[in-house]
Amino acid sequence: MKMVDVGEKERTSRVAVARAELRCSREALKLLNEGRLEKGDALAAARLAGVMGAKRTPDLVPLCHPIELAGADVEVAADEEAGVVRIEARVHAMERTGVEMEALTAVCAAALTLYDMMKKHCREMEISNVRLEHKSGGRSGTWNRVPKKSATAKKGDNAGGSPTSGRAPNARRRS
Repeated sequence: MKMVDVGEKERTSRVAVARAELRCSREALKLLNEGRLEKGDALAAARLAGVMGAKRTPDLVPLCHPIELAGADVEVAADEEAGVVRIEARVHAMERTGVEMEALTAVCAAALTLYDMMKKHCREMEISNVRLEHKSGGRSGTWNRVPKKSATAKKGDNAGGSPTSGRAPNARRRS
């Protein structure tokens, strides 16, 4: 095993967007949305854990390059009706290597934090659909996940947008 040498590569703008879902009971999601969990504001804790996870990726993933992140944004949206929490992380850096692993680690850390804070209220929780949605920058250019056509999808469904904002995974946030 060895770490890939990226020393000769040019620094370019790198962006990655990842998503994950946590399925649980509507009752547990109601407590989450109302901020009534014993450990406190789990949505805020999950967002913070996601950012921290992105920053600590090289400590968790062997041979992953330590890189300087320019930004990491984690969105968490609990949908009581659907029984799911949708998590999205967008990570950006000016680096020689991509930030896909940082985005994926961010959504996993956020999901695990929610699991920990909600396990008392829902033993059958399930973390699923951890996936890369978008990457850009570097030699390989831009890649976007192509949404699978669902037999149950309705016209106007937001199959490829953000769980909370409706923007496309690769859309830049305006501040």
